[in-house]
Amino acid sequence: MIAPIRLGVNVDHVATIRNARGGRHPDPVRAAKRAIAAGADGITAHLREDRRHIRDDDMARLRAEIDRPLNMEMAATPEMTDIALRIRPHAVCIVPEKRSERTTEGGLDAASQKAQLAPIIRDLGQAGIRVSLFIAAHAAQIEAATALGAPVVELHTGAWCEALAQGHAARAEAEWQLIRAGAALAKSFGLEVHAGHGLDYATAETIAALPDVVELNIGHFLVGEAVFDGLAEAVKAMRAAMDRGRAKGQA
Repeated sequence: MIAPIRLGVNVDHVATIRNARGGRHPDPVRAAKRAIAAGADGITAHLREDRRHIRDDDMARLRAEIDRPLNMEMAATPEMTDIALRIRPHAVCIVPEKRSERTTEGGLDAASQKAQLAPIIRDLGQAGIRVSLFIAAHAAQIEAATALGAPVVELHTGAWCEALAQGHAARAEAEWQLIRAGAALAKSFGLEVHAGHGLDYATAETIAALPDVVELNIGHFLVGEAVFDGLAEAVKAMRAAMDRGRAKGQA
Protein backbone atom coordinates (compact mmCIF):
# COMPACT_ATOMS: atom_id res chain seq x y z
CA MET A 1 0.00 0.00 0.00
CA ILE A 2 1.53 3.32 -1.10
CA ALA A 3 1.22 6.14 1.43
CA PRO A 4 -0.98 9.09 0.44
CA ILE A 5 0.85 11.93 -1.27
CA ARG A 6 0.80 15.43 0.22
CA LEU A 7 0.20 18.68 -1.66
CA GLY A 8 2.10 21.79 -0.59
CA VAL A 9 0.77 24.97 -2.20
CA ASN A 10 3.27 27.75 -2.81
CA VAL A 11 1.73 31.22 -2.42
CA ASP A 12 4.71 33.27 -3.65
CA HIS A 13 3.04 34.50 -6.80
CA VAL A 14 -0.05 35.73 -5.02
CA ALA A 15 2.43 38.11 -3.41
CA THR A 16 3.96 38.83 -6.83
CA ILE A 17 0.58 40.10 -8.03
CA ARG A 18 0.13 42.17 -4.87
CA ASN A 19 3.57 43.72 -5.16
CA ALA A 20 3.05 44.67 -8.81
CA ARG A 21 0.64 47.36 -7.69
CA GLY A 22 1.44 47.74 -4.00
CA GLY A 23 -0.99 47.69 -1.12
CA ARG A 24 -2.34 44.56 0.52
CA HIS A 25 -4.41 42.84 -2.19
CA PRO A 26 -4.30 39.97 -3.01
CA ASP A 27 -3.19 38.71 0.38
CA PRO A 28 -1.00 35.55 0.29
CA VAL A 29 -2.16 34.58 3.79
CA ARG A 30 -5.78 34.64 2.66
CA ALA A 31 -4.74 32.57 -0.37
CA ALA A 32 -3.02 30.07 1.92
CA LYS A 33 -6.16 29.66 4.01
CA ARG A 34 -8.26 29.20 0.87
CA ALA A 35 -5.82 26.59 -0.44
CA ILE A 36 -5.93 24.68 2.85
CA ALA A 37 -9.73 24.71 2.84
CA ALA A 38 -9.63 23.27 -0.69
CA GLY A 39 -7.34 20.37 0.24
CA ALA A 40 -3.74 21.58 0.55
CA ASP A 41 -1.75 19.68 3.17
CA GLY A 42 0.71 22.52 3.73
CA ILE A 43 1.84 25.93 2.54
CA THR A 44 5.19 26.87 1.00
CA ALA A 45 6.59 30.39 0.77
CA HIS A 46 10.02 31.54 -0.43
CA LEU A 47 11.45 34.51 1.42
CA ARG A 48 13.99 35.76 -1.10
CA GLU A 49 16.86 38.03 -0.14
CA ASP A 50 15.47 40.78 -2.41
CA ARG A 51 11.89 40.30 -1.06
CA ARG A 52 10.54 40.30 -4.62
CA HIS A 53 7.32 38.56 -3.58
CA ILE A 54 6.94 37.14 -0.06
CA ARG A 55 7.93 39.59 2.68
CA ASP A 56 8.94 39.16 6.30
CA ASP A 57 5.51 40.07 7.64
CA ASP A 58 3.92 37.52 5.27
CA MET A 59 6.07 34.79 6.81
CA ALA A 60 5.20 35.87 10.34
CA ARG A 61 1.49 35.97 9.56
CA LEU A 62 1.57 32.61 7.79
CA ARG A 63 3.27 31.07 10.81
CA ALA A 64 0.71 32.58 13.16
CA GLU A 65 -2.50 32.18 11.17
CA ILE A 66 -2.51 28.94 9.16
CA ASP A 67 -3.34 25.58 10.71
CA ARG A 68 -1.18 23.42 8.44
CA PRO A 69 2.61 23.01 8.20
CA LEU A 70 4.52 26.01 6.84
CA ASN A 71 7.50 25.25 4.59
CA MET A 72 9.88 28.21 4.29
CA GLU A 73 12.08 28.19 1.20
CA MET A 74 15.30 30.14 1.70
CA ALA A 75 18.87 30.65 0.56
CA ALA A 76 21.70 29.32 2.73
CA THR A 77 22.60 32.66 4.31
CA PRO A 78 23.03 33.84 7.92
CA GLU A 79 20.17 36.33 7.52
CA MET A 80 17.69 33.71 6.36
CA THR A 81 18.84 31.23 8.99
CA ASP A 82 18.25 33.82 11.71
CA ILE A 83 14.77 34.55 10.37
CA ALA A 84 13.90 30.86 10.22
CA LEU A 85 15.11 30.34 13.78
CA ARG A 86 12.97 33.26 14.91
CA ILE A 87 9.80 32.30 13.00
CA ARG A 88 10.16 28.54 13.59
CA PRO A 89 8.30 27.20 10.55
CA HIS A 90 7.50 23.50 10.46
CA ALA A 91 10.07 23.04 7.69
CA VAL A 92 12.80 24.85 5.77
CA CYS A 93 13.77 23.99 2.21
CA ILE A 94 17.19 25.34 1.29
CA VAL A 95 17.27 26.44 -2.35
CA PRO A 96 19.81 28.10 -4.66
CA GLU A 97 19.15 31.76 -5.26
CA LYS A 98 20.40 34.29 -7.81
CA ARG A 99 19.22 37.89 -8.04
CA SER A 100 19.07 37.75 -11.85
CA GLU A 101 16.81 34.69 -12.12
CA ARG A 102 13.06 34.92 -12.63
CA THR A 103 12.52 31.75 -10.65
CA THR A 104 14.76 29.13 -9.08
CA GLU A 105 17.00 27.70 -11.78
CA GLY A 106 18.18 24.16 -11.13
CA GLY A 107 18.96 22.47 -7.88
CA LEU A 108 21.26 23.33 -5.01
CA ASP A 109 24.83 22.09 -5.42
CA ALA A 110 24.97 20.40 -2.04
CA ALA A 111 28.01 18.35 -3.04
CA SER A 112 30.26 21.42 -3.33
CA GLN A 113 28.67 23.46 -0.52
CA LYS A 114 28.93 21.07 2.42
CA ALA A 115 30.94 23.47 4.56
CA GLN A 116 28.37 26.22 4.10
CA LEU A 117 25.32 23.99 4.51
CA ALA A 118 26.38 21.81 7.44
CA PRO A 119 26.06 24.41 10.26
CA ILE A 120 22.74 25.70 8.87
CA ILE A 121 21.25 22.20 8.70
CA ARG A 122 22.56 21.50 12.21
CA ASP A 123 21.17 24.70 13.74
CA LEU A 124 17.76 24.37 12.10
CA GLY A 125 17.50 20.71 13.04
CA GLN A 126 18.40 21.43 16.66
CA ALA A 127 15.57 23.98 16.70
CA GLY A 128 13.12 21.28 15.66
CA ILE A 129 12.76 22.51 12.08
CA ARG A 130 12.63 19.82 9.39
CA VAL A 131 15.25 20.61 6.74
CA SER A 132 15.07 19.68 3.08
CA LEU A 133 17.50 20.38 0.26
CA PHE A 134 16.18 21.31 -3.18
CA ILE A 135 18.44 19.33 -5.49
CA ALA A 136 18.65 17.75 -8.91
CA ALA A 137 18.03 14.02 -8.86
CA HIS A 138 21.73 13.19 -9.30
CA ALA A 139 23.37 10.54 -7.17
CA ALA A 140 26.16 12.88 -6.05
CA GLN A 141 23.66 15.42 -4.72
CA ILE A 142 21.57 12.79 -2.97
CA GLU A 143 24.67 11.32 -1.38
CA ALA A 144 25.73 14.80 -0.24
CA ALA A 145 22.31 15.44 1.32
CA THR A 146 22.62 12.16 3.20
CA ALA A 147 26.12 13.00 4.42
CA LEU A 148 24.93 16.42 5.60
CA GLY A 149 22.16 14.89 7.68
CA ALA A 150 19.27 16.57 5.91
CA PRO A 151 16.23 14.33 6.49
CA VAL A 152 14.43 15.41 3.31
CA VAL A 153 15.29 16.11 -0.32
CA GLU A 154 13.05 17.89 -2.81
CA LEU A 155 13.86 16.79 -6.34
CA HIS A 156 13.88 19.51 -8.98
CA THR A 157 11.39 18.58 -11.71
CA GLY A 158 11.83 21.70 -13.84
CA ALA A 159 14.02 20.20 -16.58
CA TRP A 160 11.57 17.32 -17.08
CA CYS A 161 8.55 19.62 -17.22
CA GLU A 162 10.30 22.02 -19.59
CA ALA A 163 11.32 19.21 -21.95
CA LEU A 164 7.73 17.96 -22.05
CA ALA A 165 6.36 21.45 -22.69
CA GLN A 166 8.81 21.97 -25.57
CA GLY A 167 8.02 18.61 -27.15
CA HIS A 168 11.51 17.14 -26.61
CA ALA A 169 10.43 13.55 -25.99
CA ALA A 170 13.87 11.99 -25.70
CA ARG A 171 15.14 14.61 -23.28
CA ALA A 172 11.93 14.40 -21.27
CA GLU A 173 12.28 10.62 -20.99
CA ALA A 174 15.88 10.95 -19.86
CA GLU A 175 14.93 13.49 -17.21
CA TRP A 176 12.03 11.31 -16.07
CA GLN A 177 14.26 8.28 -15.64
CA LEU A 178 16.68 10.43 -13.64
CA ILE A 179 13.87 11.48 -11.32
CA ARG A 180 12.63 7.91 -10.90
CA ALA A 181 16.10 6.60 -10.10
CA GLY A 182 16.88 9.57 -7.84
CA ALA A 183 13.70 9.12 -5.83
CA ALA A 184 14.42 5.43 -5.33
CA LEU A 185 18.04 6.11 -4.34
CA ALA A 186 17.05 8.82 -1.86
CA LYS A 187 14.44 6.55 -0.29
CA SER A 188 17.01 3.75 -0.01
CA PHE A 189 19.24 6.13 1.97
CA GLY A 190 16.39 6.78 4.40
CA LEU A 191 15.52 10.24 3.06
CA GLU A 192 11.98 11.54 2.73
CA VAL A 193 11.44 12.47 -0.91
CA HIS A 194 9.55 15.53 -2.16
CA ALA A 195 9.42 16.99 -5.67
CA GLY A 196 8.51 20.24 -7.33
CA HIS A 197 9.05 22.97 -9.93
CA GLY A 198 7.10 23.46 -13.14
CA LEU A 199 4.46 20.85 -12.33
CA ASP A 200 0.96 21.07 -13.84
CA TYR A 201 -2.03 18.74 -13.59
CA ALA A 202 -0.61 16.18 -16.04
CA THR A 203 2.95 16.06 -14.70
CA ALA A 204 1.74 16.03 -11.09
CA GLU A 205 -0.48 13.05 -11.90
CA THR A 206 2.47 11.26 -13.49
CA ILE A 207 4.94 11.84 -10.67
CA ALA A 208 2.36 11.05 -7.99
CA ALA A 209 2.50 7.44 -9.18
CA LEU A 210 6.08 7.12 -7.89
CA PRO A 211 5.80 5.36 -4.53
CA ASP A 212 8.96 6.97 -3.16
CA VAL A 213 7.67 10.55 -3.53
CA VAL A 214 5.52 11.66 -0.59
CA GLU A 215 5.00 15.38 -1.26
CA LEU A 216 4.68 17.75 -4.21
CA ASN A 217 5.13 21.51 -3.87
CA ILE A 218 3.32 23.50 -6.56
CA GLY A 219 2.71 27.22 -6.89
CA HIS A 220 3.00 29.18 -10.13
CA PHE A 221 0.75 26.88 -12.13
CA LEU A 222 -1.98 26.98 -9.48
CA VAL A 223 -1.91 30.76 -9.24
CA GLY A 224 -2.15 30.94 -13.03
CA GLU A 225 -5.12 28.57 -13.11
CA ALA A 226 -6.76 30.59 -10.35
CA VAL A 227 -7.11 33.47 -12.80
CA PHE A 228 -9.53 31.32 -14.81
CA ASP A 229 -11.13 28.97 -12.30
CA GLY A 230 -10.41 30.35 -8.84
CA LEU A 231 -7.76 29.14 -6.42
CA ALA A 232 -9.98 26.69 -4.57
CA GLU A 233 -11.02 24.94 -7.77
CA ALA A 234 -7.42 24.80 -9.00
CA VAL A 235 -6.26 23.23 -5.74
CA LYS A 236 -9.11 20.72 -5.83
CA ALA A 237 -8.25 19.80 -9.43
CA MET A 238 -4.58 19.36 -8.50
CA ARG A 239 -5.51 17.23 -5.50
CA ALA A 240 -7.66 15.05 -7.78
CA ALA A 241 -4.85 14.70 -10.35
CA MET A 242 -2.39 13.66 -7.66
CA ASP A 243 -4.85 11.16 -6.22
CA ARG A 244 -5.40 9.64 -9.67
CA GLY A 245 -1.66 9.29 -10.09
CA ARG A 246 -1.29 7.66 -6.69
CA ALA A 247 -4.03 5.19 -7.50
CA LYS A 248 -2.23 4.24 -10.73
CA GLY A 249 0.93 3.63 -8.74
CA GLN A 250 -0.92 1.15 -6.55
CA ALA A 251 -2.50 -0.71 -9.47
